[in-house]
Amino acid sequence: MSVLKPRPWRRTAVRALLLCAVTVIVVAIVADVLFPPPLEQFLRARSAQVVLAKDGSVLRAFADPRGIWSYPIDPKKVSGNYLQALLNYEDRWFYRHPGVNPAALVRASWQALAHRQTISGGSTLSMQVARIIEPIERSLPGKAKQIWRAVQLERRLSKSELLAIYLKHAPFGGNIEGVQTAAMAYLGKSAEQLSDAEAALLVVLPQRPSRLRPDRHAELAQLARNKVLRRMGQLGVWDRARVADALLESVAARRLRNPQLAPLLAEKLRASAPENPLIHSGIDPNLQQMAQVRAQVAVKRFAPSTSIAILIVDNQTMLARAYVGSAQFADRQSFGHIDMVQALRSPGSTLKPSLYAMALDQGLIHSESLMVDAPQDFNGFRPGNFAEDFNGPISVAAALRLSLNIPAVDLIDRVGPGNFHAALRHAGLDLQLPPGAKPNLSMILGGAGATLEQLVSVHAALARKGLAARVRYLHDAQLQNRRLMSAGAAWITYQMLAEANNGGESELYSAAASRKIAYKTGTSFGFRDAWALGASQGVTIGVWIGRPDGTPNPGSFGAVSALPLLFDVFGGVPQEFLGAPIARPDTVSEIEICWPLGTAFDASDPELCHRKHRAYVLDETVPPTLPARGQSLWQSGIQTVLVNSRTGRRRNASCLDQHTVTRRYARWPALLYPWLSAGTLALASPPTLEPGCTQEPASERLVIEGILHDSQIRPASNRLAAQTELGLRAIGSTLDVRWLLDGKLLGQSVAGAQFKLALPSPGKHRMVALDGEGRYAASEFRVLN
Repeated sequence: MSVLKPRPWRRTAVRALLLCAVTVIVVAIVADVLFPPPLEQFLRARSAQVVLAKDGSVLRAFADPRGIWSYPIDPKKVSGNYLQALLNYEDRWFYRHPGVNPAALVRASWQALAHRQTISGGSTLSMQVARIIEPIERSLPGKAKQIWRAVQLERRLSKSELLAIYLKHAPFGGNIEGVQTAAMAYLGKSAEQLSDAEAALLVVLPQRPSRLRPDRHAELAQLARNKVLRRMGQLGVWDRARVADALLESVAARRLRNPQLAPLLAEKLRASAPENPLIHSGIDPNLQQMAQVRAQVAVKRFAPSTSIAILIVDNQTMLARAYVGSAQFADRQSFGHIDMVQALRSPGSTLKPSLYAMALDQGLIHSESLMVDAPQDFNGFRPGNFAEDFNGPISVAAALRLSLNIPAVDLIDRVGPGNFHAALRHAGLDLQLPPGAKPNLSMILGGAGATLEQLVSVHAALARKGLAARVRYLHDAQLQNRRLMSAGAAWITYQMLAEANNGGESELYSAAASRKIAYKTGTSFGFRDAWALGASQGVTIGVWIGRPDGTPNPGSFGAVSALPLLFDVFGGVPQEFLGAPIARPDTVSEIEICWPLGTAFDASDPELCHRKHRAYVLDETVPPTLPARGQSLWQSGIQTVLVNSRTGRRRNASCLDQHTVTRRYARWPALLYPWLSAGTLALASPPTLEPGCTQEPASERLVIEGILHDSQIRPASNRLAAQTELGLRAIGSTLDVRWLLDGKLLGQSVAGAQFKLALPSPGKHRMVALDGEGRYAASEFRVLN
């Protein structure tokens, strides 16, 4: 039996085929290595960016360098009916083919030859992704290149990665890319919420994006959409009833504008993460809309070029919930493009709550400590109050609520400007001092720079048990708490501000009082900045009003301009955001204290208590009234004197006998005596010396020359009456003398010099001369009509 041997030509053919196959494979591998798809360049290219609110809605979108809008979306969050329609209509074998579907190519070629026009393209989703990544001409060579690129992409990317590129970058007409962008632009909703009809519309748009744009060609778009719907029915993917319902839905011809919620915050976040296409902020869209509307309404009440900034922060997380960088973002006249939440401005008096809390922690004061609101000299620095008057004796709580300057300067002098500056810096507020300047007393009156963001972060510590933290804008940003004050000091300071006299009967003020809002206002020098900061247990809100170019805005100050807007914004915050009342810490107790000593009431010695107050004290420590400094005269405190037990007259060492006893008197700070009533003066003054005792050298006292006590003055009846002046002189002091009319500082004179007093309006008046050591003289007079 003979064996058939292979013919030589067959062996040669097999070898040739194998060689060709190997050659093709080698060439393909080499070509793939030498001519890879421009995938890395495509992925590295700076893409469009979208800033989202906490609920996933769009705050603002930014086009890429080509001007293309593209909203990223996770393929897992695209509606299932869209993915069903896309894969069944465009590429049923997407998860099975290697990038090319030969059967689809053959079918498309046969249809083109038979009908002499393109009936179906035969392109897979992978081939369409290849065209998205790299522009490829529509020709036979171009189709070959597209097929080759699709195969290359299949080797490098998973099916889910290919699908993600298509979902993000497929063209949908004009400068719109991606299914999420198209859903937002044409339908006003997320791609997660598409109906069957909407899903079919977005599936067909990339085939002819310019021709089928629903905002321009609604009828053509509807015809193409219906074709997709019928195909879904023919394939049995959707039942007939479902398709019939979808066919009834009309195509809405619209194009939504790019959202502009928190536009300046969006710019800030975009600049901080230029490579991140999707930025998730903590902004609450409802609070943001509310704050923007209130700012836009309020700014109309002010002069042109005025801007407004509002920041709302969640106290628990320190995430910003609303961020209004300017009232009118598109208005160049009011510098709407400048972010005033981040602008460095003078904070006015807004830092006083932090100072008072530090003084509480240092044991210098309690909530009702006696403070001196009278003209004082702090080593050449002579502050005055905003209202240009003085209150004399004032409690810590009232001084803080009224935002008095002199008590605040007194406290920062005792706390230490350097300590105050360092504590704020540790908490995240690095006050910017003028070039070459060191921490000084003027910081507490606005003599340094801060931003609204920083001020809100510090004010929030009052509601956060003394912890300050930088404001966060992204959910993944780390929360870094810093201790600024103790929980007890924070609680006391919060109560002092929340129990403030609201100053009005309007609904806004009444609502603020009922919600226990701890608020503080501030005004910078020259009326350039009007501030209002407020904290509830749940949120802290900051408001700034002014002109971004620093131009003065006369008449606009915190209590009149910014505070009503702060209350208005709080009124728009839902109750659940405000939080429950703050519980009093165990370190805080409430006791009855007495003025002028400032110590706890002692029932065994009631003569030392001239005025009683209910005070919050920290750690059961009751600090006495702060001692005066730089005065050679007597200080506040207890003065012990010898008296005759029978007559009550004062005695001294020259006239003692068995009837001599000691008695104690509570003295007030010397600078406060001009403001004390006759009854209080009697309680604080020892009795006169008993006859027969050797007279003691008396300290020189002031006397006002030029006007008699209880005198009546009638102005001249001629035209010069308005210019009538009185020449006054203070006798009895070698120091400069300050002159006050009805509590308001008029000026000062050097020792012994004359002071010119322009005759005031008709009525009763009180003139006080006061030197730096507490010597004073007072004269009351009446100006007649």
